[in-house]
Amino acid sequence: MTPRRRRLAIIAGIAGAVGVAAALVLNAFSSNLVFFYSPSQVAANEAPAGRTFRLGGLVEAGSLQRDGTRVRFVVTDTLRAVPVRYEGILPDLFKEGKGVVAQGRILQDGVFVAREVLAKHDENYLPPEAGAALKTARRHAATTAATTGAAR
Repeated sequence: MTPRRRRLAIIAGIAGAVGVAAALVLNAFSSNLVFFYSPSQVAANEAPAGRTFRLGGLVEAGSLQRDGTRVRFVVTDTLRAVPVRYEGILPDLFKEGKGVVAQGRILQDGVFVAREVLAKHDENYLPPEAGAALKTARRHAATTAATTGAAR
């Protein structure tokens, strides 16, 4: 093998190794991405079926049911609601009417099975995505109410 072919083989080997490493890193990155969805987006089937994602909004008042460490509650963005099932210990700040973000998967029957539940950390905090989703839902509800009121 001539020195020129040896250099080309080394360069091709390095380029191939870098390409394989980049493909593995990108694959690992994309499989670990977890997106945020509001209850309205879940109801509109925008959430990925069979994949983990985050569901955020407010815990609907009167929806919390506890049976030992098994918990059921409803997350709402004031426009739509999604039932959530969770098994484990809830955060101390978890309360009805307060902001929550749950990470898990949606089942075929529409129940969200959470692996992790996060509660807000103070009275003024709401995750940016959840705040934006609530604001959009309130704007949509106000527009619908104004349109319905004007049609009468």
